Amino acid sequence: MPQTSDRNRRIVLASRPAGAPSPANFRLEDGALPVPAQGQLLLRTVYLSLDPYMRGRMSDAPSYTPPFPVGEVLGGGTVCRVAASQHPGFQVGDWVTGMTGWQDYALSDGAGLTPLGKLEHPSWALGVLGMPGFTAYVGLLDIGLPKPGDTVVVAGATGAVGAVVGQLAKLEGCTVVGIAGGAEKCRSAVDELGLDACVDHHGEGLRKRLAAACPKGIDIYFENVGGAVFDAVLPLLNVGARVPICGLIAHYNDTALPPGPDRLPWLLSTLLKRRIKLQGFIITDHYASRYRAFAENMGAWVKDGAVKYREDVVVGLENAPEAFIGLLSGKNFGKLVVRVGED
Repeated sequence: MPQTSDRNRRIVLASRPAGAPSPANFRLEDGALPVPAQGQLLLRTVYLSLDPYMRGRMSDAPSYTPPFPVGEVLGGGTVCRVAASQHPGFQVGDWVTGMTGWQDYALSDGAGLTPLGKLEHPSWALGVLGMPGFTAYVGLLDIGLPKPGDTVVVAGATGAVGAVVGQLAKLEGCTVVGIAGGAEKCRSAVDELGLDACVDHHGEGLRKRLAAACPKGIDIYFENVGGAVFDAVLPLLNVGARVPICGLIAHYNDTALPPGPDRLPWLLSTLLKRRIKLQGFIITDHYASRYRAFAENMGAWVKDGAVKYREDVVVGLENAPEAFIGLLSGKNFGKLVVRVGED
């Protein structure tokens, strides 16, 4: 059963970052434990998901979702256990997933919670069986439209989304080339995830090394990085290539447009001449139509070992800010989660 303290720690947004976040943008607060009223339940956070999209919500620039308010607890996906319940639909000890944020405990009226039942790995509901895995599934299969024999390139190939993309592309009969940061991650992409090759984006000559790994060009590029990686990919895209875009982590800390030269004419002319489909997508738009199929298929693939999964677990809510800052510079290896409480 979940253990209950008499205090509730939470991490709030102390200030909006200018460029890369720093520890000063976060504040750890300690308050009284909330008490559920009739129709409510008290949730004990066991796992907190850290994801790149959170950087965008720390800013107040217009986006597809509202920014985090300064002085309020930071939002995020969590796996929790019910610590106390005044709600007829939930019992003490139940596992649920929701968006209760960076805190030890949260009150809920049950809206937006998904019961998890008995899972061998509850935290996987934040990764391969949750939003990152669903992002990979929709982006590759619905937008990338892979065919046997296609060459697929995926950036962030050992990350929460990219690792799933690469493995799904292999299941679809594609040749898959990953791009990752560092020799260890590249070895893992090939030896553990089964990719055909992986190119380290560190060092000189990225475009030349990527071209050597993709002698037939690129039919699908799954974009979640941007920056110099996209510059290396663009000349290699084949006629009719598809480019799903779920993120641009290389640019999340930008405070101004990058310095010249202006590459927009080059980009547009390449898209036109090669009839390339470049499509951004927000995964929340697809839950109603695609989540059931994803859950069934991904659950089966994970169970039989067709899709492998790696977590990078940080212990302690107080360590979440440092872990999140590291996530934006690629220090994590696998899906980053924070172990907040005991289960």
